[in-house]
Amino acid sequence: MPSEISRPEVFARFLDLSRKIGGDILKTQGAGGNTSLKQDGVMWVKASGMWLSEARARDIMVPVEVAPLVAALRQGDPRAETATDFVIADLNTSGLRPSIETSFHAALRAPVVAHYHCVNTIAHAVLEDRDTRLNERMATLPDLTFATIPYRRPGVPLAREIERMADRQPDVLVLYNHGVIVCGMTTEEVADRIERVTAVLAIQPRQSSLPDTDFLVDLSKDSGFRPASDPVSHRTALDPASLKVATGGSLYPDHVIFLGTKIGIVPDGQSIADVLGDYAQRNEPLPKMLIVPGKGVLLSETLTPGGAVMARCLADVVTRVPADARIAYITEAGEYELIHWEAEQYRQALDRKSAER
Repeated sequence: MPSEISRPEVFARFLDLSRKIGGDILKTQGAGGNTSLKQDGVMWVKASGMWLSEARARDIMVPVEVAPLVAALRQGDPRAETATDFVIADLNTSGLRPSIETSFHAALRAPVVAHYHCVNTIAHAVLEDRDTRLNERMATLPDLTFATIPYRRPGVPLAREIERMADRQPDVLVLYNHGVIVCGMTTEEVADRIERVTAVLAIQPRQSSLPDTDFLVDLSKDSGFRPASDPVSHRTALDPASLKVATGGSLYPDHVIFLGTKIGIVPDGQSIADVLGDYAQRNEPLPKMLIVPGKGVLLSETLTPGGAVMARCLADVVTRVPADARIAYITEAGEYELIHWEAEQYRQALDRKSAER
């Protein structure tokens, strides 16, 4: 790679787009989502574990050489998984690892790519009849090409699915049980497409009563749990349909990574100690989130900031899922892949370090 390669002239606008996406909790939560900008064979992509909302405040973009990474992906080279071997060290001023989804960014032809965990998109993408619903909505944007991607673990398995249709150069890709990708020639084009796609996929969330904060505070005293600080997070517990969706299984990868595969329920008349004792007796990991039906949500005091925003994300998703819909949850095998994936363990470690700071 020539030594004279530097950051593109449009880099500032790319950072502004990244920060805007990261600053909208209905699009991006915590370290979720990633953006990329390609020019002259180099792709600048968000670093693993970093928050898009900090795109202007911190150095969060990592330079990667595109062609050899795409070749590695196509050849089944295991180096495509982390993409660290394709980082241009002289330009990597942050010293961070590239996003766990760098390989699919490289596979897509568009110069500007934005991937984010839009709660409205996810609310469609977890339904069994998602094809019908998405096709009806996206048909109102006939100038944009649109594709759907079956659920695959993020990283190489997902990148391979996306690479198979990269030659079609879709403008929008909906990833089942995951999120959305919007592509374009410029940051301005991607920003415009994001707004249009967001509008056509929008779902009005179910409203609910207010949480019983006093009850939650009393119930959780000296328990290792505390009431969720974001008032929206409590909506998961305050609507029977939302509660059913949330406790039926894992909806999307960050649900598993940050909240675990099980959400605890504190039945009326039971204490938190009783619930946690049942988990311990079954030799199961303790839940990081507890639902008190009709009262609100409690979060483990060990939960990181990234985990706390995932509780809010869960509420935003489940209150948008139709009450009578059938859900296509991530399978147990899919959950196992995520929990035991080194790249996600790295991302969680960064989240814990951020919390310590």
